[in-house]
This record gives sequence, structure tokens and C-alpha cells, in this order.
Amino acid sequence: MNLVNKVAIVTGAGRGIGKAIAIALAREGANIIAIDVD
Repeated sequence: MNLVNKVAIVTGAGRGIGKAIAIALAREGANIIAIDVD
């Protein structure tokens, strides 16, 4: 996937699946907006 210059909003990004998704998207070049309660 080419996600360079794309923005991804990831909810629940502090742990678990949300964190893994945020990391995977960042590795593909996306800019991440991470949201979590804690």
C-alpha cells in the first residue's frame, strides 16, 4: 500500500489492535492521528 501523504485517524490507538494498525499504517507512510481514552 502506498499511503505517503495520506492521513489516517486511528481510534483506540493506545493499545491492542488499534496500536498495531497505527504502527502498520505509519510504516506504509501515512501520517497518523492517534486517539485513545487513556
